[in-house]
This record gives sequence, C-alpha cells and structure tokens, in this order.
Amino acid sequence: MAIKDVYGFRPCSKVLAPLVMASTFKLIKPAPLTERVRSREGCIYMYRGMWIIGWLPPKSGVWRYVYLIWTFTTFFFGVFYLPVAFVISYVREFKNFAPSEFFTSLQVAINVYGASAKSLITYSFLWRLSKTETLLDRLDERLLNDEDRQKIHNVVARCNYAFLIYSFIYCGFAGSTFLSMVLSGSPPWAIYNPFLDWRDGMFSLWAQSIFEYITMSFAVLQDQLSDTYPLMFTLIFRAHLEVLKDHIRNLRMDPSKSEKENYEDLVNCIMDHKLIIRCCNLIRPIIFRTIFVQFLLIGLVLGLTLINIFFFSNFWQAVGSILFVITILLQTFPFCYTCNLLIDDSEDLANTIFQSNWTDSEPRYKSTLVNFMHHVQQPIIFIAGGIFPISMNSNISVAKFAFSIITIVRQMNLADQFQ
Repeated sequence: MAIKDVYGFRPCSKVLAPLVMASTFKLIKPAPLTERVRSREGCIYMYRGMWIIGWLPPKSGVWRYVYLIWTFTTFFFGVFYLPVAFVISYVREFKNFAPSEFFTSLQVAINVYGASAKSLITYSFLWRLSKTETLLDRLDERLLNDEDRQKIHNVVARCNYAFLIYSFIYCGFAGSTFLSMVLSGSPPWAIYNPFLDWRDGMFSLWAQSIFEYITMSFAVLQDQLSDTYPLMFTLIFRAHLEVLKDHIRNLRMDPSKSEKENYEDLVNCIMDHKLIIRCCNLIRPIIFRTIFVQFLLIGLVLGLTLINIFFFSNFWQAVGSILFVITILLQTFPFCYTCNLLIDDSEDLANTIFQSNWTDSEPRYKSTLVNFMHHVQQPIIFIAGGIFPISMNSNISVAKFAFSIITIVRQMNLADQFQ
C-alpha cells in the first residue's frame, strides 16, 4: 500500500479549499468513537511534512523521478550547502560583520550542523518508523472497548496538535528573523552566495534574503521532523501503556470467565507489553543518535543566543532570537519529559500488576504473573549516544552550559570587545 494512500495525499481536484482546511485541522481534535482511528494516524502531519520536504517518494512511475529531483534539491541546500556556506561566509566576510549579525548567524550555523546530521540519520532510518507503525497496528487490534479506543483517539489528536505547534514556532523563528534582519538592512543569516552581493543595492539585499529564507526553510523543516518523531511515538507508546494498565486491572474481574480464559487474558497482556517494548527497541537506534547530537549542541547554541539577546540585538532581532531559544528548547525538553513519564509508567505498571486480582488464582497464573512483574520492573529508558540517559535531569545538565558561556563572556568583558 502506498504511503500516499495511508496519509491522505490522493489528488482530488473537486474538493474545495475550505473543505480541505477543515478536514486538515480536524485532526487536532479527538475523532468520535464511531470512526475507526489507528495509532499511526497520530503521525499524519509529520508524514505530510516528510512528503513536502522530499522524504517520501512514490514507489514507481515517472513522478518518482521528478520527486527525487526535489529530494535532491532539499537535501543539497538544507543538509550540505548550508554548513559549507556558513564557513565560507565567515572566512570571507568576518571583518564586515556587525556583532548582532555575527551572533544571529553563528547561533543558527552551529545548530545547522546538528540539524544536518539529525536529518541524515532520521532519513536513513525511516524504515524503522514504518516497522514501528506495523507493530502499533497490532496493538490497535487489542483495543477491547470504547475506553481503550478513546485513549487512542485522544493521543492521535494530541500528537497532531503538538506537531502543528512545532510548525508554528519553527516557521515563526525563520519568518521573524528574516523580517527583522532584512528590515535592519542586512540578510537574515549572512549565508554565502557566489552569485549575489547583498551590498550592491536594495534589490540584491532582498534577493539574497529571500534565497536565504527559502534555503533555511528546508533546514528548518528537516530539523523539525528530526525533533518531533521521538515525541510523537513516545506519546503513542504511553497511550498503549495506559490501555495495558486498564486491561491488567480487569484481569479476573469477570466471574463468568474460567481460569483458563483468565490465564489467556494475562498472556495477552504480556504479549501487549512485549509489543510495546519491541516498538521502543525499533526506534531506539534513531533516538540514540539524534538526541545525542542535540545534547552536544544545546548548551553552546543556547549560550550564544542568550549573549546575542542580552548584549547585541535590537528589539525585533531579539524577538527572532527568543523564538530560536524556544525552538532549541522544544528540540529536547518535551521528549525528555515524556521519557521521565515512561519511566514512571513502568513503575506504575508493576504496581498495577501487584494490585490486580490474583490472590486466589491458580499456581500457573501466579507464577506467570510474578515473571511478568519482574520484567515490567525494568523501566523503559532511552540512552543518548550510549552516554546520557534521556531525562529531564540530563537535559537540564547539558543546558546549564549556556549559563557558563554567559558567565565567561561577562567576566572577560568580551561583549564590549565585540562592539
């Protein structure tokens, strides 16, 4: 089945624009229980973003080759050209930079290197996301009642809503920086362009600025996709853990069921837990790499951005930098918080098993329950680069480096030396 069929990209020329908009934003609200909603639909917006940026080519046909040209274009400018162009710009134009221009460019340039690495990693492992969705389809088959389905409906809407918020903030950063810098008389990020010199006049300035905005938009969307997939999937995993807890609470609560049927219900709960663990293990290698890259950069990027805000920016430039700070925080903090909740869910799941109705069950049921409880007590933990456990504590620790940079700048009076 083609990805376009799954995520709603079938062309339909007769559909009116308002109807399209209504159906699109309908995804941020929980669907009624009369509709069948799958867990994978929580990633609809994310996959549409991937389709726009050129990550999901058609399986066959002439349009596949046309689309691959677009894929090459976005990768060339967003992943390869930008990192090189920033370096060339600093080598050639360093003496011409005003402090605000330099720091506005530098804070983004460092993040661009991380974004390029994350984009390549995420694109290379898209097959893991697809396999994870296949396992989620199997978990959806275990939704037994309306309460179970409501949990999935809610998380699907929450995931799409979260992606929409990310989109507004990321695009807001790019747009506000573009406008604030170009209206101040300089290009947004001072990216090297061999065909234009923005100092030649107003037309050259606007042409250079629009070129930079389009190029940066490629990188921003690629970065957003690399930042949102961990949050989308872990939110869905948590919803299925909540469903599993309800199933465990209901074990042996139906007096009409025999001990054999009760035992089968317990085995089904164990299989559901194993499926959730398999889902986590499938995306673990991607998270292992992308979050590690972000942890390495977050402190430095935040530090440079805060220096720019405190010492060099005017009001409108500060607005763009503040939005950039928000995007940097969004890259890790929501996911790290969700990882903390996943750890708590594991502990809560073990308590739920212990508090279930097992005291008068048969020996086979008890022994299986004890083994289940033993495995559940091992929390679901993601490790960044095999070094940092992904949690709020780790995120705060690496982010604190930003304040160390500000302290060094103040003590050495570097801000005045840049003026």
